[in-house]
Amino acid sequence: MFKLMMTLWRGRQAEAAEALADANALTLLDQHIRDASADLDRARRALAIAAAQDASEAGRIESVRAKIADLETRAVAALQGGREDLAAEAAEAIAGLEADLASAAAARASFARETGKLKAMTADAERRLAELERGRRAARAAEAVRRLRSRGSETLGAGALRDAEATLKRLRERQIEDEAATAAMEAVEGSGGADLVADKLESAGFGPPTRPSAREGLERLKLRQTAA
Repeated sequence: MFKLMMTLWRGRQAEAAEALADANALTLLDQHIRDASADLDRARRALAIAAAQDASEAGRIESVRAKIADLETRAVAALQGGREDLAAEAAEAIAGLEADLASAAAARASFARETGKLKAMTADAERRLAELERGRRAARAAEAVRRLRSRGSETLGAGALRDAEATLKRLRERQIEDEAATAAMEAVEGSGGADLVADKLESAGFGPPTRPSAREGLERLKLRQTAA
């Protein structure tokens, strides 16, 4: 029973860890890429240092070879001058320099092999990191689409766009109503001014009357009284 409970506990822990990793996959990917980029930068610096050291070692080897050549020339001159003792000392010094030269050449060859491996690893890391960068950009775009769909929006900003379109429609309708009301008021004001001028002309006796006057009403009353 205890073994079964422990197995279930481990299983739940594993599921929780996987769920946490899935929920934070992009964050984890970003951090992994940052770590890989830092390692790649360190490898590049190591290659730069290695190149400088190799150049320095090559210069030292050339210097040793120059010393060997100089000693050989002097040793030959000493032999020609009857100083075999000095020639022997030169030969001993040359032997030591040649041993140093052989050791330096072997070390440089080994150094070149290791540097070559580091260059290959660096090139492979650069290629894989570039692929990861492309994959991360694609994953971010896909995640943005997934989040939009999870909110029930198949179109970017669909809800906000619909609201904006409805607001614009109401605004245009209100503007059309205001323009129509303004035009009607202007028409009414224009016709009212003309009617006022016509009334003034009629009152002054110009043109045919359009309304019965008080004088006409008085005449009709007199006629009625006479008839009665």
